[in-house]
Amino acid sequence: MERRESKSFPYRLKQGLVHVYTGDGKGKTTAAVGLAVRAAGAGLKVGFFQFFKKPFSGELAVMNRTRNIHTYNLAPMHPRFQYFSREDLKKYREQFERTWKTGVVSRIRQNHYDVIILDEILIGIRDKFIGEEKVLELIGERPVHSEIILTGRYATDRIIDIADIITDMKEVKHPFPAVKARRGIEY
Repeated sequence: MERRESKSFPYRLKQGLVHVYTGDGKGKTTAAVGLAVRAAGAGLKVGFFQFFKKPFSGELAVMNRTRNIHTYNLAPMHPRFQYFSREDLKKYREQFERTWKTGVVSRIRQNHYDVIILDEILIGIRDKFIGEEKVLELIGERPVHSEIILTGRYATDRIIDIADIITDMKEVKHPFPAVKARRGIEY
């Protein structure tokens, strides 16, 4: 098969849209990763910001080796899975807010991403680690050509209102807890 390069490769999107992948079913991160790989393959620059997940997974391993994708694993452990006193939780929230400013907002401004993925940010809003207003502000101030994808359960009404594309992953059947998360399939 002959390989042909488009004259417009790489290119910039004329208009970036807002995607939301939400719901109680499986596949939100997987959909975002698929979009990241597709975008990188087309020459677009991708910033993949992941929250509340451990820094090792099959998708991160592949994306870390893919040109045009920058991955950032931020706040890798959700406090729900650890014992946190009220004081510890307050410190965690303060740290999350600093991470948002330096680890997300400043990197997006510096790198001029064509595609910005905020994996599990909707959980951060739900659990009040980041104010919904700060996420809406980031969406509003991004460059016009930047596509932005928000994932996680519990999309808020305001996020839904501003989104251009919404996919609600619905769980119909799942073997958990009998079958635990499996490497290469769930992570």
